[in-house]
Amino acid sequence: MKKGIQTKTPMNNYAAMVIIGVLFFIFGFVNWLNSLLIPYFKLVCNLNNTQSMLVAFIFYFGYFVMAIPSSMILKRTGFKNGIMIGLWIMAAGSLIFIPASCVRSYPMFLLGLFVQATGLTIMQTAANPYVTIMGPIESAARRISIMGVCNKVAGAIAPLIFIHAITKNPDEIDQTKALLSGLDSIQQAGLLNSLASRLIIPYVIMAAVLCCLGIMIRYSPLKEAKEQEAENKRAPAADTRTSILQFPYLILGALAIFFAVGVEVLAVDSIISYSQFNGYSFREAKFFATYTLLIMVISYITGAIVIPRYITQKKVLQVSAILGLMLSAGAIFIVGKPSLWLIASLGLCNALLWPSIWPLALEGLGRFTKQGSAILIMGVVGGAVMPLLYGLLSDHYDQQMGYWIMIPSYAFLLFYAVKGSTWGSHKPLPAEEQPLTIKPTISK
Repeated sequence: MKKGIQTKTPMNNYAAMVIIGVLFFIFGFVNWLNSLLIPYFKLVCNLNNTQSMLVAFIFYFGYFVMAIPSSMILKRTGFKNGIMIGLWIMAAGSLIFIPASCVRSYPMFLLGLFVQATGLTIMQTAANPYVTIMGPIESAARRISIMGVCNKVAGAIAPLIFIHAITKNPDEIDQTKALLSGLDSIQQAGLLNSLASRLIIPYVIMAAVLCCLGIMIRYSPLKEAKEQEAENKRAPAADTRTSILQFPYLILGALAIFFAVGVEVLAVDSIISYSQFNGYSFREAKFFATYTLLIMVISYITGAIVIPRYITQKKVLQVSAILGLMLSAGAIFIVGKPSLWLIASLGLCNALLWPSIWPLALEGLGRFTKQGSAILIMGVVGGAVMPLLYGLLSDHYDQQMGYWIMIPSYAFLLFYAVKGSTWGSHKPLPAEEQPLTIKPTISK
């Protein structure tokens, strides 16, 4: 008999999925605001490409720094209370935007983003393994794909809602850029200070919503998941190995997450600036991050339908990596607006990278599952490094040539899909013997 989360009724599983889905919506809303904040801070704080990409760098560097501490926090608090704490830390990060907006301080904005990322790290470290092990490992990519739909739908609407909240008309950003060149330094500072101050109200609202969600999670019916290592029969080595580092496929999986998150974040966070590089006004360019994320939603829905019934998650990773190589090569060599649409189309392959890698890397870890999850979360630092390297290449060459960084990234993902995901693993036992069973108990 296949086992996942053992609950009294199937309705409990559905309730848990809905709650986790709401959390992934929050992840997406906060995460993908960076696609708008990058060009917005570039204007308001007078930054170059490399400096503006520090938004992505500091945000995802927070994941790297806080991944191991997050796993330690979760050991003490459990998944449910950890998620609550994560939401409140995110709220604190949002409040830092208030003084940052008042003095138009880019370092203070970055500090707020780092604190938000700290809260998100705790939440992600809890939520991702929860989704992975709440049912058969073979269908984990399907469940993560469903969560991905929640994440990317939030990401698609977040920039549009936010830009509407901080601008007086759709052309204001373009009008401001044109106006700045004719003003003296004092007038420029006054105009930019006014733009920066408009972030205050949206981030106060965000902080209040996050605080309320934390309270709701505390009193929600979400169950506490606890691994039952004794029932881990699929990979006996999980009971004999003494270190998480003795699972090579997990370590390579963390590198795969590094490149997967790197290309995903780069495609979304750079596309508004790249649209302007290709001749679009900001009014037109601001939609391209939404287009990319909506393409990802289509891919996630497709993955939820076909995995594992028609294709395995390992095959999905192989196909995604090959498609990524083809699209990124086309974006580099094809000139003009078609190149921009090829970058947007990367959403097709990027969407299923994360849900394919997680189950391949966590399978058979047993009592090392929480540690393994923390190591995989550390790989999210790719979202910090890749955009920054892209910014450096863009300033040195141009924004199109900066996308060369994607080629070796997809090449490694193809390697992991073909070979790396099996290094150090063991032949599976019969399908009915699942790698991990968890029993939920209500936190008191």
